Amino acid sequence: MRLKELLMLVEVEEVNGDRNQEVSGLAYDSRKVGAGQIFFAIPGEKSDGHDFVPEAIKHGAATIVCARRTAETEGVAFVRVKDVRRVMGQWSAHFYQRPSQKLNLVGVTGTNGKTTVTYLIESMLRAAGIEPGVIGTINYRYCGDEVPAHHTTPESLDLQELMDKMLGAGVKAVTMEVSSHALVQERVRGLDFDVGVFTNLSRDHLDYHRDMDDYFLAKSKLFTDYLKVSAKRNKAAVIYADDPRGQELIAKLGGENLEIWSYGEGRQWDIHPLNVVRDVAGLRGQIRAKNRTIECVSPLIGAANLQNIMAAVGVGLALGLDTDAVAKGIAQLRVVPGRLEKVANDLGVTILVDYAHTPDALEKVLGAVRSVTPGKLITVFGCGGDRDRGKRPLMGEIAARLSDVVVVTSDNPRTEDPLVIVNEVEAGVRKTGLKKFQVSGFGFRVSELETRKSRLETGYYVEADRRAAIRIALDAAQPGDSVLIAGKGHEDYQILGTKKIHFDDREVAREELARPATP
Repeated sequence: MRLKELLMLVEVEEVNGDRNQEVSGLAYDSRKVGAGQIFFAIPGEKSDGHDFVPEAIKHGAATIVCARRTAETEGVAFVRVKDVRRVMGQWSAHFYQRPSQKLNLVGVTGTNGKTTVTYLIESMLRAAGIEPGVIGTINYRYCGDEVPAHHTTPESLDLQELMDKMLGAGVKAVTMEVSSHALVQERVRGLDFDVGVFTNLSRDHLDYHRDMDDYFLAKSKLFTDYLKVSAKRNKAAVIYADDPRGQELIAKLGGENLEIWSYGEGRQWDIHPLNVVRDVAGLRGQIRAKNRTIECVSPLIGAANLQNIMAAVGVGLALGLDTDAVAKGIAQLRVVPGRLEKVANDLGVTILVDYAHTPDALEKVLGAVRSVTPGKLITVFGCGGDRDRGKRPLMGEIAARLSDVVVVTSDNPRTEDPLVIVNEVEAGVRKTGLKKFQVSGFGFRVSELETRKSRLETGYYVEADRRAAIRIALDAAQPGDSVLIAGKGHEDYQILGTKKIHFDDREVAREELARPATP
């Protein structure tokens, strides 16, 4: 492939250098550039690719794609464009011969539920005998291979390369989580989607987006931009219509060449539940999808998971799967890592680990757990550092309002002082009038007196050490109670300052359950 072939795909501002040069590869990391490759000088969160042009040239870059003039080097072509990220997506797709056009591709966006929806779709595809690939928050996986996820949605170049590998390995359909950051940053440019899913919209990432309207516009791009220009013939949008933003999106897409599948609790929507029983064992009943009825038997808990299942049903039917495969896929998914994942114990206590880290997600998961808890609901959670500070008191108030006992702790404090974060969360807890319990000064165990109180009364603790906080909750729990450990879910690390340490809520809970009681 020659450079001039790629230049024909996009409008450029300026080209200097040999247009006939052979292109051996593409890179956006100057450390990974090889001889004869194109280097894309993209702006990053902490650095700007333009600053690394000399290093890229030193490593053999033959072409530089940039947004502003840089010092030119003899023998190196310079292509100046308005949007380097957009061009990288378009050129990457062409370089890898557009693998997404040969796959069924589903993009799932929204604040909450994306990961569970992709797991459900994966299970349905397997049940239908279709080899699936998944790209998401937990990992990227296909044909028995798993790669840890560094971003929910990788850069466009990485996506095209990954999909090319999936296609070569025998994958027929890919389901992927699409973050708002990815949509704004053109990471999915060059992908041809068959189906787009909108799960909901609630407060998150307001450290990145100006406000909720800006956040919604970012999410909408999956449908109004990327799905709209997809080369696929039969395209569909599956949209959660109980959310006012979902209704707004449906109205916006009315004139587009898309099949719309609305879903929600109301019977006016295309997909809705029929007599679904929700308890600690999961969900049982039927789901009506336009003119079809699908059996729903799932160990997943709560209303939010019913929504996730309905979204996946819409995708399955939009892709042409039969109802038996859809029902089988629902039943066969036993657990989603870190999403209301149970920690086994012999105490008669329900211990659950969940990724809920936004106000809406926490409220929904607490509502789900409360509905299946005969005893007390004890919640352990914190908020991440270097992120939206406004949600901290909101989450504190939600936890205090919907729990009997709350343990406020650290999440990933990053470069912020953990105590400052905890104090901002506690401000929301205090608004509810919940009583504060004291933690013993001996190690990190709760004093026997305070443990007895928390078993009899409602109240909250503050303990910045997350392991200690989990122990407090387990100490306070009695048979029939539920302990929800929220915020980190599948993550097996904690970020303190700029360092990652190993920390897995599920693992820590098991270790603390095995710890001998203090005499």
